[in-house]
Amino acid sequence: MTESIIIKRMRMLAFLAALPLLAQTPSIEQSMNWKTASAARISPDGKFVAYQVTAADWDQNAFVAQTWVVMTSTGERYQLTHHKKGSSVPEWSPDSKILAFTSDRDGKAQLYTISPTGGEARQLTSFDGGVMGFRWSPDGKHIAFTSTGGESKARKDRKEKFGDFEIVNGDYAMHHIWLVGTADEKASPVQLTDGSAFSVSSFSWSPDSSQIAFAATKDPDIAHGDTSDIYVVRVSDHGIRKIVNTPGGDTGPIWSPDGRQIAYSTSGGRDLMFLNRFIATVPMDGGTPKILTQKFDESPTLDAWGPDGIYFAAGERTAAHLFRIDPQSMVITKISQPATLMLNGASFTKDFSKVAFSCSMPNQYGEICVSTVAGFTPRPVTTMSEQLKGFQLATREVVEWQSKDGTQIEGILIKPADFDPKKKYPLLVVIHGGPTGVDRTSISGDRYYPIERFVAKGALVLRPNYRGSAGYGENFRSLNVRNLGLGDYEDVISGVDALIAKGFVDTERVGSMGWSQGGYISAFITTYSDRFKAVSVGAGISDWMTYYVNTDIHPFTRHYLKATPWEDPEIYKKTSPITYINNAKTPTLIQHGELDKRVPIPNAYELYQGLQDRNVPTKLIVYKGFGHGIDKPKQARAVMEHNYDWFSQYIWGEKPSHAAE
Repeated sequence: MTESIIIKRMRMLAFLAALPLLAQTPSIEQSMNWKTASAARISPDGKFVAYQVTAADWDQNAFVAQTWVVMTSTGERYQLTHHKKGSSVPEWSPDSKILAFTSDRDGKAQLYTISPTGGEARQLTSFDGGVMGFRWSPDGKHIAFTSTGGESKARKDRKEKFGDFEIVNGDYAMHHIWLVGTADEKASPVQLTDGSAFSVSSFSWSPDSSQIAFAATKDPDIAHGDTSDIYVVRVSDHGIRKIVNTPGGDTGPIWSPDGRQIAYSTSGGRDLMFLNRFIATVPMDGGTPKILTQKFDESPTLDAWGPDGIYFAAGERTAAHLFRIDPQSMVITKISQPATLMLNGASFTKDFSKVAFSCSMPNQYGEICVSTVAGFTPRPVTTMSEQLKGFQLATREVVEWQSKDGTQIEGILIKPADFDPKKKYPLLVVIHGGPTGVDRTSISGDRYYPIERFVAKGALVLRPNYRGSAGYGENFRSLNVRNLGLGDYEDVISGVDALIAKGFVDTERVGSMGWSQGGYISAFITTYSDRFKAVSVGAGISDWMTYYVNTDIHPFTRHYLKATPWEDPEIYKKTSPITYINNAKTPTLIQHGELDKRVPIPNAYELYQGLQDRNVPTKLIVYKGFGHGIDKPKQARAVMEHNYDWFSQYIWGEKPSHAAE
């Protein structure tokens, strides 16, 4: 089917916004000020779509999300919540008359409700433990939510007597399900699950509001996700039964429309991070699970179970789409189009005739869209791309090349609007994390790396979807198993060489940067190669041994390297950047959050000291109070300024501005 008139109009707006006549490049702060729309929630009757708009609040030094509403019939939009603390993703009552959300207006996240046409929000809970995830019951009488329930008396007494300390792997606060009535503001929450046997994660109500299916792990430790099983609890007497007890992680249960079956996401008993997950079903009283998506070569994200099948989302190379599977025949149908669409977060009306979602197209900014399910045609109901008017932006396109071992690799090439293939350009490689991340061709505000400023300065930017990236199937994601760093490096350097062969890259001015796994690959580049003139390592691994004993996700290296350091020290050595430190020559900026648990900061200090001992130009910047992500505007701006200065100095030969020092 041809693209809709709306999509063509969006393309034209994007083209007009990039005309040389409007030749202003967004500054780092302007790019950070672009608002984003996400988390579309269509009302059950289809009359409204609620969504979140997130913006930088420089006074609070926070990215704050507010709820907006659009009327689907008229397109009228308005901001619904205004409190400085913002609001969480909203959820509709079954009758479409009320929206519920959480906000930490009083220090802890509490439940609030509000009319979609406006007015004052009503606080529904003042719960000591705060509110985490929540769901309306289908009859609208209750909202179930998860919480730790607050600090126990025993913990308070211990702290009073001995001061504060933590017993590692012993001081867990379990997450449980609580119920609160929606009619009585003074009603106290009722605890539905309790004890120390499990910790609840995701859950959903049965269609008749009598039961809740939930996934739970043995404790809330992120490293123990593979212990997740599926349970059902009766609301009437709190009776619990386990209905799925297969090896590996089973999560995200949703009910069939008739209440007889439960669908969920499963590892299928082969719980390795790089392997596909599946959608499975099981009778609501337990039984033999049935895996439905065995032949679908990606990891599906379960969305909803409608009258005509189970809906899920999945990546498809650099695109992302909505699919439906018939649970009986297991036939899969791709619902969304066109082929280059990037769809996320589908939300359906009660009759499943309409769907709302976040969407974008190549070289477009993300919008909230709606469509009929049958005859799918995305229609934007927001105009977020208007923020781009007046700016000359880089263009994005998919490029492909062959790695050293013959593997086909894709990436996104970002070029100046006035790109001339006869000129020579500096090339900067920006490497995503994961490794199961993926880079796409849509436009977004810059974070970590000021890409628009680099391109305006005269650079090309390559964002490689190296082996291990999502969207390319299980075999591709498995290619860096026991091959981390080495295979990834070959994917990056072969992409650089492919662009050099086209004749428009200045081989004397090539740089690399990335965060998390992208930081690891950049660290590998700085110690393994002398091909690059500057490198930035963001929250990157320098030594897998150091990483393994400090990280909060110990299974990562056990999965990807197929061993612990005690079982196979050689594979840990072979794939660690620090092993090759004596080869290092490249000026390297190291950026790291002080409190990072995912990639703990000893990795940064180890790389820094090794480079210092080799007399390699090096700078280490530690962002105080931050974990793995730098998620506040002022420090996020500093991260980008530091990167801009570093590459301006070593790629363009400029003196450092020291603006953020």
